[in-house]
Amino acid sequence: MTSPIAPKGNHMPIRAAIDIGGTFTDVVGYDDVTGTLMLGKTLSTPHDLIDGVFGGLRAADVPVPELDLAVHGSTVVVNALIERKGARTALLTTAGFRDVYEIGRINRPDAFNLAFTKHRPLIPREMIFEVPERTRADGGIARALDEHRTRAVARRLAALGVESVAVVLLHAYRAPAHEIRVGEILREELPGAYVTLSHEISREYREFERTSTVVANAFVGPLVSDYLGRLADRLRTGGSGSGSGSGSGAGSGPALAVMQSNGGVTDVAAASRQCVRMLESGPAGGVVGTIALCEALGRREAIAFDMGGTTAKSAVIRDLTFPMASDYFLGGYDTGLPIRVPCLDIVEVGTGGGSVAWLDEAGGVHVGPRSAGADPGPACYGRGGTEPTITDASVVLGHLAPSGELAGGLRLDDGAARRAVGALAGRLGMDLEATAAGIIAIGAASMANSVRAVTTERGLDPRDFTLVAYGGNGPLHVGRVARELAVRRVVVPPIPALFSALGMLMADQRLDVVQTGVRTLGDTTAEDLEEAYRTLEGECERALDAGSLRFGGLEFPRAADMRYVGQEHTVTVDVPPGTRTVDDLKRIFDEAHGRRYGHSAPGEPAQIVSLRVSAVGRLRKPDLTKIDEGTADPPAGARTGTRGIVFDPGEGAVVTPVFARAALLAGNRITGPAAIEEPTATTLLHPGDRADVDGYGNLLLEIGARP
Repeated sequence: MTSPIAPKGNHMPIRAAIDIGGTFTDVVGYDDVTGTLMLGKTLSTPHDLIDGVFGGLRAADVPVPELDLAVHGSTVVVNALIERKGARTALLTTAGFRDVYEIGRINRPDAFNLAFTKHRPLIPREMIFEVPERTRADGGIARALDEHRTRAVARRLAALGVESVAVVLLHAYRAPAHEIRVGEILREELPGAYVTLSHEISREYREFERTSTVVANAFVGPLVSDYLGRLADRLRTGGSGSGSGSGSGAGSGPALAVMQSNGGVTDVAAASRQCVRMLESGPAGGVVGTIALCEALGRREAIAFDMGGTTAKSAVIRDLTFPMASDYFLGGYDTGLPIRVPCLDIVEVGTGGGSVAWLDEAGGVHVGPRSAGADPGPACYGRGGTEPTITDASVVLGHLAPSGELAGGLRLDDGAARRAVGALAGRLGMDLEATAAGIIAIGAASMANSVRAVTTERGLDPRDFTLVAYGGNGPLHVGRVARELAVRRVVVPPIPALFSALGMLMADQRLDVVQTGVRTLGDTTAEDLEEAYRTLEGECERALDAGSLRFGGLEFPRAADMRYVGQEHTVTVDVPPGTRTVDDLKRIFDEAHGRRYGHSAPGEPAQIVSLRVSAVGRLRKPDLTKIDEGTADPPAGARTGTRGIVFDPGEGAVVTPVFARAALLAGNRITGPAAIEEPTATTLLHPGDRADVDGYGNLLLEIGARP
């Protein structure tokens, strides 16, 4: 299907973004010449995600031979880490520090939980090896590297059949010479192995977090680099053939850009070396799209709410800037593994359209995190699923058309949905509609908690923000989620089910570098800091110039991790271009500390722990175009009929008008109850809600009073 969008120049003919989710693969193509969007959505293919990529391109009618750029976001990294399906990996570390990875931190978030368990390392202790060397925290050498013993360890790894090696030497972020030499020895003795050196992934202090990050990269590196290589090869051959998997063959074909967790894209070579930067690549596209949408609407703050088939994600946009997380934990803070890479601050819960409703041993009802996924999918997909899901409950209540058609040619099976939900209702001794409503209410409460995690738990009031709802299920459930949060303003953008993919086309090339080096402000000068920043900027510029992507002008946003002398943890502060003295920087830090913790200490000395530089290479983007103007009343052809929808089981079904979103005009107003349908999503207006169509085709919802 196609959608008009304003062209912006004619340098690149066709670009496409491919977003692989747990249930669907979304594709958005853009033709620079005609100014047309090409949209496609198909079921993901867990057996080989690349098949789903080309299935999505076919569904969108994107001519692969005419592609100039493909932007890709994938769940391949997070899936491999969560399922622990990685390479046979070994860890090399400084003698005396073998157990850092297993010991971890001594924090115990749930102090009174007698069944508390620590993190579980990705590799066993017997695959951790020591090499004699020692670098001091200031970069000086306390013990030279013993190359003879290092080579002996490398040969032992070869005998063990190791496929990937993580190298994490003490303080290598300050002086990487020993790590570089260890890497050379490993590549000589294990020529086919994937080698990850810590200073190439993370140049921050904190040995456990750095070790965990590098091990994760090595663990998934062979799988992800092979995946990206095969994808690049198939794109180069126009989608036919399997390719060699190297991703480095010569010949024509589109450039392949990979979406990163930091909200920017990189090329295949960099992504293959730094795979962990792809952890949140799909959700990051939605955040980028939300910022672009806010710019178009003249709003500076919003909550991005993305509900797909498997999970729901939330992130807060403030002052049109990326919400960056200080730490990322794979599997949650309590027992998860820390991943120390630049990552957007996105909170995810296992609640999506395919989330299964189930009973625990005590008869309590739960929804998720287990999902029916793409295969077999919810019962209503008619592909063999039998367990009740949120989507099945939506069909039972009429929120989705009982015989409607989904993306990928799926036709909903109302009977199968009723049988699945009815089986749960029988076990609970409840009627069918009450059970379905309960499933949706539990799911909405869980999703509201993901929003609270990025607002209320950070000292923010969600009522102060506009909720931007997207994903295949976001517009359907946002009315109930907004009521849970007492949020009144909601925006549903055009093509919400493919909004994350569209956001990827809005992304720029981005490289983030962090360098630890503790400096007390009284002992350093603005000139010293400027020199350090310029060194990092030069490094970033050279790295981007050496890549395969074409970009426009470069920008170098600066930041610093700071703390008061005597503190352990830091606050990351932006360093604006007008910051000329250390006193200016101290004032910025005091203000940031006050906002974060409610107090500051202007009279106390402060330290810079790490310097941060982001190199942003501007890529061309499509411009959103305006739609035709209308009156407050939708055109007669926009109303496609009515259907019975249950909003409150106690009141039964309500005859509800149904509208085709594609037929709506700017200025139209629809009052709930109503259903606004498009090929890949349905926006549900509850009684008391109102939707206004703006000039860009966005639905501006005003949510009624909380019931």
